[in-house]
Amino acid sequence: MLKIKNLNYSITENDTVKNILKDINIELKDNKIYVITGPNGSGKSTLVKLIMGIKSPTSGDIFFDEKNLNPLSINERANLGISFAFQQPVTFKGLKVRDLLDIASGKKNDFNSLCNYLSTVGLCAKDYINRPIDDKLSGGELKRIELAMVLARNTKLNIFDEPEAGIDLWSFDNLTKIFSNLKNSTNIIVSHQRKILEIADEIILLKNGQIVKIGSYKDVLPMIENNVCNKLRGENE
Repeated sequence: MLKIKNLNYSITENDTVKNILKDINIELKDNKIYVITGPNGSGKSTLVKLIMGIKSPTSGDIFFDEKNLNPLSINERANLGISFAFQQPVTFKGLKVRDLLDIASGKKNDFNSLCNYLSTVGLCAKDYINRPIDDKLSGGELKRIELAMVLARNTKLNIFDEPEAGIDLWSFDNLTKIFSNLKNSTNIIVSHQRKILEIADEIILLKNGQIVKIGSYKDVLPMIENNVCNKLRGENE
């Protein structure tokens, strides 16, 4: 489904080239959960932004269903069936929650459908479907609404950049259930949290912009415990 070949990304700061990602090669299968983890600054968020088209690679290729994504815009990638949930949710002033879910699903939803999307992320539809998207919503509420939008889109590939950010008071068990229930899609999750690492079919461990290990939780855990920071173990910094 998703194949990344010889992907590199670098930036220039003060006339010095800094390599953020180096020779990334991954092949992700359909209907699996992949968690990308690693120390701060290892290139995790950069990698998923390259997949979505938010950033452009310095070299290398990204294929989705055998189609090269490099020349495609963010909108074109979304139309192919890729969703992206940001670490800090994007706001849409002037719209209500029900409007966003209708736009995401591409249809006018009845109350039961809206209730299903919102209740899955821990929100009551009666309280939220007519709420405007404004600064009266907390960061955690915006995060859950964004997750509901991803569910409503029902896309083939879902990308979540640190989905636990901003929802500290919401049980991680509920969050992991969302990912576990997305059976008909491939899910890429950037996370440090142990409970999310545990549900992965495969974990991709990055360090210094390179892949140092791809494997099961059991395979990758010793490297996490021995080589990286406490944040990867779900502990406070």
